[in-house]
Amino acid sequence: MAKRIHIVGRKNSGKTALIVELVRELTQRGLKIGTIKHTHHHHEFDAPGKDSYLHRQAGAVVVGLVGPAMAAAFREHSEADRMTAIDKLEPLFADCDLVLVEGQQQADAVKVEVWRACMEQVPLAIAVPGIVALVSDDCYENLECPIWPRTGISAIADQILKLNS
Repeated sequence: MAKRIHIVGRKNSGKTALIVELVRELTQRGLKIGTIKHTHHHHEFDAPGKDSYLHRQAGAVVVGLVGPAMAAAFREHSEADRMTAIDKLEPLFADCDLVLVEGQQQADAVKVEVWRACMEQVPLAIAVPGIVALVSDDCYENLECPIWPRTGISAIADQILKLNS
């Protein structure tokens, strides 16, 4: 898989907004960017009652859905396999220069944290290994990693690309 960088942070810290801005910035630079959203919540990605859902309910291990402009695949996994599920998606991201993963702070991968002081919680970087930088317009004392100003998306993209090399 292309190099992947996880954008982590607490709920409502701005992870999605940062990823959207990074995708725009990096694609304008001519890069192919893939994204993966990791969630702790159970979501039914396939709609109950639809043909593909019925295929899975009948026992299909993987169900593909191909339309005129998009394709998708649904594959169930156990909770134990959740940490390696991203690795199984690798072929889908083979032509990407970089994959940005939203979340999965437990991953053994490079992580950048989005943090805001107004959330009134300490940065994850204090306790979570692998966080190499904090993206924030707020200060935090005694942090082992650098703080990248949130307002400078171009500079953040430059730093992300340095991590990717």
